[in-house]
Parts: sequence; C-alpha cells; structure tokens
Amino acid sequence: MTTPIKATPTDPSAPDVARLTLERDLFLRLLELGASDDLRPFLADALTLIVELIGATKGYLALGVGVGGDAEASAAPRFAIARGFTDDEVANVRRAMSSGIIAEAIASGTTVSTASALEDPRFREQRSVQSARIEAVLCAPLKTTPPGVLYLAGRTARGPFPEPHRALAELFARHVAPLANRLLEREELAVGVDHTVALRARLRVDAIAGKSRVLADVFRQLAVAAPVPVAVLFTGESGTGKSALARALHDSSPRAAAPFVEVNCGAIPDGLFESELFGAEKGAHSTATRRIEGKIDAARGGTLFLDEVAEMPLAVQSKLLLFLQSKRYYRLGASTPIDADVRVVAATNAALAELVAAKRFREDLYYRLNVLEIRVPPLRDRRDDIAVLADAILDTLGRANDKPVALSRAARLALAEGEWPGNVRQLENVLHRAWAVAVSEGEPVVEPRHLFAEAARANAGDAAAAKEEPATYDDALRAFRARFLRSALDANDWNVSETARRVGVARSHLNDLMRAHGLARAKS
Repeated sequence: MTTPIKATPTDPSAPDVARLTLERDLFLRLLELGASDDLRPFLADALTLIVELIGATKGYLALGVGVGGDAEASAAPRFAIARGFTDDEVANVRRAMSSGIIAEAIASGTTVSTASALEDPRFREQRSVQSARIEAVLCAPLKTTPPGVLYLAGRTARGPFPEPHRALAELFARHVAPLANRLLEREELAVGVDHTVALRARLRVDAIAGKSRVLADVFRQLAVAAPVPVAVLFTGESGTGKSALARALHDSSPRAAAPFVEVNCGAIPDGLFESELFGAEKGAHSTATRRIEGKIDAARGGTLFLDEVAEMPLAVQSKLLLFLQSKRYYRLGASTPIDADVRVVAATNAALAELVAAKRFREDLYYRLNVLEIRVPPLRDRRDDIAVLADAILDTLGRANDKPVALSRAARLALAEGEWPGNVRQLENVLHRAWAVAVSEGEPVVEPRHLFAEAARANAGDAAAAKEEPATYDDALRAFRARFLRSALDANDWNVSETARRVGVARSHLNDLMRAHGLARAKS
C-alpha cells in the first residue's frame, strides 16, 4: 500500500499561491495513488489524504451508492472506506443514505455543507443525526458510475468548514472520480460483472454476446422500443451488429411469431427495387412471368427490416413513404391497393441528415423512419465485450464443426488491444481464420500468432516479414506497439519492473502485453 502524504490542515486565510500549490500537490498525489492496481488501498490512502488536508475528525468515502428507491439507496455501497468512525457510526451513515445529507448531495449533484447537522432544520429530525450528535458536515458527490460520495464530519475548530475547505473537497471529488471509475471498471472486468443481466430477462437477445454498460444501454433502448409499434432507425458504423439488434427487437416485440423479413437496400439493382419491395403483377416487367409477391407482403403482420436504407432510390423512397403513412401499397402494374400491417425498421451507417441536406434522401421519409433512433456503438467503445464476443464466436465454430478451440489469456489481451475498425464483423473474420489455423495445427487453444500472423512473424525475428508493409491498419498498430515495447525492454536490459515504471503501466499488465505480442528476450 502507498503511504499517504502527511499534511497540515489547510489555513482558510492562506495566500492564493499557497492554496494553488496545495491544490497542485493534491492533484499530483491523487494521480500517484491512482496508479495502484487495487481499488481499496487507493480509496483508503485518498481518504486519509483529504481528511488530513482539511482537518476533519471523521471521513467516509463510498462508491456505488444507490440512487433508486429506499431499498436500493439504503443498500451497502459497492466500496466504502471510513476514517475516525466507529463501526456503529458507519452503520448509521449507511442507514441514512436513502435520505438526509448524503442523499441530498447525490440527488442535487452539489456539495452539502452545514455548521451543525443537529441544528440544521434540513437534517436535525433524522435519527442518525441525533444519535451521532453530528455537528459540522461537508458532503461532496463523486460523479462515478454508480455515483459516489465524500462525507467529512467534525472539525478540530468550531463552526462550519470554511469555503476553501469546501473548494478543496470538491477538487478532490472531481479528481478522484475518473480514477475511481477506471479502477471500478477494471475490477468489474476481472470478476466478470454482467450489466445486461436484468435486461436479458426482459428481451430475447441471446444471440447478442456482451456484458458491458454500453451494451446494456442499447438493450435499455430496445426494451423501450420493443412493445410499441413505432419505426426504429438503427445507426452506427458498418459491422457493429445492427442487423442482429433489429432481429432482437422483432423477437422481443408482440410481433415475434410473425415473419421478420430483411432487405439489403445496397444489394438490389435500382430497376428491380420497386418490384422487390412491393411485388409485381404478371407482365409488369420483363422478368415478371407470374405475379411476384414483394417483401412487404412477405412481412405481413411482422417486421420489415431495411438495411442500408440510405441506398434506396429516390423514386422508391416516395412510395415507401406513402406506405408508412397509409399502410397501403400497390404492386407494380396493379391498380388495386393492398393493406398490410407491417412494422418498418431501418438501419444505416450513413449520416442521413447530411443526405437529406444534399437532396439525396427524402426529408419526410427520414422523419418517418427516425421516430426512435438507436445508436449502435463501435467495438472500440465496448472493449469489455471483445473477449465475450470472441468466446461466443469460437464456441459456435467449435460446436458446428465438433472441433472446440479455446482462447488463450495472451490472445484475449491481444484482441482487447486491437482497434477493430471493421467492428464485430472484422472480429468474426479474424477469429474464423484463427480457429481454422489452430485446428489445422492440432492446437486446442488460439494464440496471438493465430490472430495476427504478420506481427507474429516479425516478433519472431523474421526480418523479411518485418520489412513488408502491414496488411491492415490494425496490423500496423500492433507492429508499432510490439516495436515500442521491445525497444523499452531493450533500453532497460529487459528489467520488467523498471520498464513498466518507465512506460507507465503496471508490471502485471506489461507481462500480459509481452505475452500478447509474443515478446521474449533473444538468447545470447
């Protein structure tokens, strides 16, 4: 555990230079403490630091404080550290979280300060205040996820905490929050916290792998859209899984028993688009040797999914708009309208608003399709899901071919380090190739060399391979990272601890990176 600095309580009348120096030292010290791989020592040292700096007699720092109903709010926080409080006093603080000082600070997002909670009409009736005889209190919220709080009680001097103390506590809360969030995410990943569990119980999303908060946010939007018959527009980069989410939306809706019909608007020639979508009477065009049922008819009672909707010709856009307005359409060459109860869901990786401005997409259709927009995040924004996705892909391949292959720890880290501009689709392609290579070699485990063959050859000392141009941006990035780490290790004579300190990572993480990039000291 890092030993916290010893500090003299701040003097509210200290000159600005001294105050700024103290704030700078506080920030630098928190950065140093935040380099820890363990959350609890970091929180303990950080709390000790601020208690000593401000001169409080008691301090309490909590992360993951409930903000829902009374039961949720009064539940024990995910992490909590106390200084100067007895066990009974800590229990009183926790019991009072659903109301009172801490609840007000979190709900308002502002610092609560009082000279005496016993005399303050906002808090004096609370049993926890009366039983603990709480006097001066300073309570600053932490913008962590879930929220946190810094609670300081009691002063060595009489009266309320002065304004400079309040400013220092708020500065502390502001600087601690991102460090605490990072450590919380690391611990969640280590224990495999699944943020999607509750939402999976409400939706049919078994085909979508992932556990991250980001994916949970997408599922939350699906849960809103699924039961109501509104048009939904999925937006996001290519390869992010918009089609899978559209299918999940249908499967989770009251239309689940009816057809789900997918149309790739980018794969249909302009001349056939109207016939493909609305159908055609016999003789309506040269290939209509009989009556052709369109996709709308096929989706009757269910969902019509228009993927790459930005590629739809303008002439067809106007007819689709009429259908969305009236739920009636005409087959090509027909004079009688047809009624069809169909929910239309669309997806695009294009900026439709820009296409509307350029007169390449109808504005009225854009608003009809975009009743509810769900942005599908790129893989780089949900790195916690990469290993989960990889396991699911390899499991599917192994089951389908009766050749199970697992993912090594080093390969797992190598995947997490990747940029994945092609998102989930690119990840699938890489893993299909890696699985095939591992199976051909009779290996039960996918290693980094199976995933990134070019970088593996270069790291193994293949000079010719190292001089070749990388096949992709991701290959180039991995090659650079490998060269950077090898250069740093060489400069420190392969002293892993010293190298980790110089490049600014934990020693354990550097060991993982070395395995992921296949780095080993050349034998002399």
